[in-house]
Amino acid sequence: MLDAAIKALSQLLSPEFRTVLLKSAGLAIALLAALFIVLYRLLGWLRDVGISWTESTIGPISHEPLVILAWLLAIALGLGLFTGAVFLMPAVTSLVASFFCDEIADLVERLYYPADPAGTALPLARATTEGAKAALLALAVYLCAVPFLFLAGFGAIIFFIATAYVLGRTYFELAAMRFHPVIEAKALRRHNSVLVFIAGLFIAVFVSIPIVNLATPLFGMAFMVHMHKSLMGSRPRDELLRPMH
Repeated sequence: MLDAAIKALSQLLSPEFRTVLLKSAGLAIALLAALFIVLYRLLGWLRDVGISWTESTIGPISHEPLVILAWLLAIALGLGLFTGAVFLMPAVTSLVASFFCDEIADLVERLYYPADPAGTALPLARATTEGAKAALLALAVYLCAVPFLFLAGFGAIIFFIATAYVLGRTYFELAAMRFHPVIEAKALRRHNSVLVFIAGLFIAVFVSIPIVNLATPLFGMAFMVHMHKSLMGSRPRDELLRPMH
């Protein structure tokens, strides 16, 4: 597993991966920016409505205090949305990965497993559906974990475990679906659920690093391609070229 993680990390620096990185990072940033703008305007509108109602109820004397309150709320809103964007990154990268999973997997398979049959690219509709389901699952799990964030340390642990579960599940299934029907890929993941979860811990660590986490789709997909190949008994090219003793 550690060898698979090292291979995935080393390939992130390759010229071929840089092109995919620019595309996936750009899409992730665009999605986060769009979500930030929509939520900021929605919550800002609710704030203004509440302040207007309060001013009309109490009277003009409340105008100055409410203006100060509005500024404080605007700052808090911006900080809150920034923090929310950090927590949403795993869900966003799950969705982004669905658009580039086959491109990433092809690069890994060609470099490390040239003797193996090439995987079959997932139809875009299927890949997007799986990515959207993973993103929604991540949001649901995180909403359940939010109340525990107020418990010192405990909430962060729950969030980390939830991230490992969702990302491990998502990337392994995307890698497995290139070689198995959807039902079989999901059954394979369930049969190896402990191993997939432990592998998901590696991805959870990666996605927790600011800026670097924009490359999560590349690392997660490459890592799980190696994990799937390992389960299927494939040997990477560098092992095949090692002299026998």
